[in-house]
Amino acid sequence: MTKELGVGIIGCGNISTTYFKLAPLFRGIRIVACADINAAAAEARATEYGVKAESIEALLANPDVDIVVNLTIPDAHFPVSKSILEAGKHVYSEKPLVLSLEQGEELRALARAKGLTVGCAPDTFLGGAHQLARSVIDAGKIGRVTSGTCHVLSPGMEMWHPNPDFFFLPGGGPILDLGPYYIANLINLIGPVKRVAALSSMANPTRTITSEPRNGEEIPVKTPTNIHALLEFANGATITLSASWDVWSHRHANMELYGTEGSIFVPDPNFFGGKVEASGRDKDIQPLEMWDHPFAVENQEHPQGPMANYRTAGLADMAIAILEGRDARCSLDRALHGVDVMVSILKSGEEGRFIELTTTCTQPAALGIEEARALLRQVEEEVLLERSAAAS
Repeated sequence: MTKELGVGIIGCGNISTTYFKLAPLFRGIRIVACADINAAAAEARATEYGVKAESIEALLANPDVDIVVNLTIPDAHFPVSKSILEAGKHVYSEKPLVLSLEQGEELRALARAKGLTVGCAPDTFLGGAHQLARSVIDAGKIGRVTSGTCHVLSPGMEMWHPNPDFFFLPGGGPILDLGPYYIANLINLIGPVKRVAALSSMANPTRTITSEPRNGEEIPVKTPTNIHALLEFANGATITLSASWDVWSHRHANMELYGTEGSIFVPDPNFFGGKVEASGRDKDIQPLEMWDHPFAVENQEHPQGPMANYRTAGLADMAIAILEGRDARCSLDRALHGVDVMVSILKSGEEGRFIELTTTCTQPAALGIEEARALLRQVEEEVLLERSAAAS
């Protein structure tokens, strides 16, 4: 495949650097322009990465832009994505897609009317570790998944983020901010959710920023920061999901799934790699040998050590899906079902009752070794294969 789609980015904050740096790994996409409500931020990114800085209006009218990546704050996702569709461009949004089911349905209707595609992060479930877990489950090696637990627990975001305010306002909180990674991976591994129930609370009505440059500033908390949810899946599995920014330390694993023939232990869905472990009826938990999946290869150095990072894989998969006329793995239907799960969890926490979901979706197609290699530019594939061979 030689054709590629031009990509424009709206929102040039912290997360934009990830897209600028990693997009060149992938086939089907080429970033050509960027925009931000703060023109200086767009100019800085454009200079840094060799693209064109434009006003938002000019980017939406740019004929070289086929897909617009929406990297604005969560509260702006809906109006910005709507304006992108109205301009005749495909949309790929950072998570969460929107903040209400009604907003998502409006985007879906508009996209269908215009014959456009909407996709949404997270794409970390495409990582080598999570696709290894998917292959184990699909092969029936732990039997039918019947239950499981998920935990994403920490003290919060004000300790490292320079401007953490929006994390603690409606549209933020650990469910809408971190929940998408866990819910997307659960949909990947076992399918859609049927109903949810939850308890929610917040430890404090305010938070004190300890990061720079606003160290010592107090900000309000207006959304639950401690949520414990129960998810019943369409296949009958029941999974607990605990998401909190009120926990200083814990010993819970990120994700464990229990089947009729064994268990599987899945690493943090916020990342592409990590150790996958499993047991059978013998109860002997052993690490699985990591397969030769390109999205398991460590390609970045981080303070905690080497890490596999392939964010924008979902964007590339969507672009190629548009060109090939197939379903994108990070599709609107799956993202909207994830939104339905998350807002229903929050609603259950407010109302104290089970909430039946009104949406559903299919599992995304598995991304095996060859499918993942097909997303990479040839030169990058060769480099990654070399790194994988050296690591083994």
